[in-house]
Amino acid sequence: MRIAALDLGSNSFHLLVAEVQPDGTFVPLVREKEMLRLGDAVSRHGSIPPDRLEQAITCVRRMGQIAEAAGATEIAAVATSAVRSAANGDEFVDRVETEAGIKVEVISGLREATLIFGAIRAAVVLEPPPALCFDLGGGSVEIAVGDTNGLRWATSERLGVARLTADHVHSDPIGRDDLRQLRKHLERTLQPVAEIVRPMVPGLVVGSSGTLEDIARMVAARRKADVPQSLNQFTFSREEFLSLLEVVVGSTSSERRKLPGLDARRVDLIVAGAQFLASSMDCFGFDELTISEWALREGLLLDVIGQHDPADWSDDPRAIRRSSVQGLARRCSWPEDHSRHVARLALEFFDQSAELHGMGPVDREILEYAALLHDIGEHVSTDGHHRHAAYLVAHGQLRGFSPEEVDLLGALVRWHRRGEPKAGDGMYGTLSDPDLRRLRKLTAILRVADGLDRSRNQAVVSVDVQVAPELVLVRTRAAGDVELEHWGARRKRDLFERVFARDLEIVPQPA
Repeated sequence: MRIAALDLGSNSFHLLVAEVQPDGTFVPLVREKEMLRLGDAVSRHGSIPPDRLEQAITCVRRMGQIAEAAGATEIAAVATSAVRSAANGDEFVDRVETEAGIKVEVISGLREATLIFGAIRAAVVLEPPPALCFDLGGGSVEIAVGDTNGLRWATSERLGVARLTADHVHSDPIGRDDLRQLRKHLERTLQPVAEIVRPMVPGLVVGSSGTLEDIARMVAARRKADVPQSLNQFTFSREEFLSLLEVVVGSTSSERRKLPGLDARRVDLIVAGAQFLASSMDCFGFDELTISEWALREGLLLDVIGQHDPADWSDDPRAIRRSSVQGLARRCSWPEDHSRHVARLALEFFDQSAELHGMGPVDREILEYAALLHDIGEHVSTDGHHRHAAYLVAHGQLRGFSPEEVDLLGALVRWHRRGEPKAGDGMYGTLSDPDLRRLRKLTAILRVADGLDRSRNQAVVSVDVQVAPELVLVRTRAAGDVELEHWGARRKRDLFERVFARDLEIVPQPA
């Protein structure tokens, strides 16, 4: 499956089209970027000027066409500070939907920070934790603190480089008074944020966005070594940066244009961006910055992936069955280790006794799913948990199963403990005669497998099943004492012996 993420930022519009893998990871296929500088225009005029509006809509339309040509079946688009602030931001969003066929979500600064942190967490090793993260955009800066367990705290401040440039940079090079006012404004806004962050004791500081990447690229260019192909997890020191800051702040735009590593489209914005970083180092007290090349577009893509069921990424049309079973099990706080182990033992038993039961692949699948779900009723109560489990299966909205299969699954978990599955049962009296025969056979196997993990310690590693005319012999390979497991299986063998008209013996495998 291919998904496109559109980041309609205050400086640039970004497109990322990715192929999503069955495990939920993705491989980037197409990247497009166009620097429109909407934030600059909005900061100066309060709205998106008509020519910029047309340019922006044309850009989104073109990126949508690129995404469709790349095979994207879903396009997620978000707009940030510039569109949020523009007086005609709603007009832009409406026209994009009408003329480009793309629905745009205008997100809050906090939502933006959350998405960006998700991308940083997936791109950079956050050690030592927690990490203090800055994403310096055109209209705002998103500041977040978090670790591998997730986001702890975040805020969004109106300190984007386009906004700062429009408000404070009025000459080339920047004048002393303007620079002084810029520093005061940054310190006045950042210092209260730093006071909140300080007790969290960040161990790492991460920066994302084109402006901070350009600063890192310029630092790298000033080193003797070659500039790395990828800046992800590239780290530079305060000392390296301050020597660059002096050059950036004291130079004209034509002089900055010649600085190695600086994108020519950021020549006028880099002064405010560099001063933002210098003020942040002072206010927050850090001496190193590590770069994340992943930011909002990757975070948006990860968020979209997280909203899908894992089955959506599989080429197996039956994957939705397994996925929905596991989803129900997770919602019911299942005893996962025990349930998966019982399922594995049940399938081993099923596969090695095919000549006895004569059932096929669909029956095998139903047996596995019943084993995974057989104890979910404990989520309600341990007393009568088999009946609770049957109710949960019946009302669990399992996808990919026919009503008859849901009834069969429910009956299997209903009868996995004891008793005789029968047509007169109040819950499953509608099962057909063939399904009742399947139910009895599968229940018999499930009960024995469940008994073989009586202690829930997974002590029985595997089984070897031998079928004879009057006897089914089960030899167990163990990892420890399995006396309780053998007792549990023998206690549950009555139905098996009645259904298959054979004695069942469980013995340890000879050493």
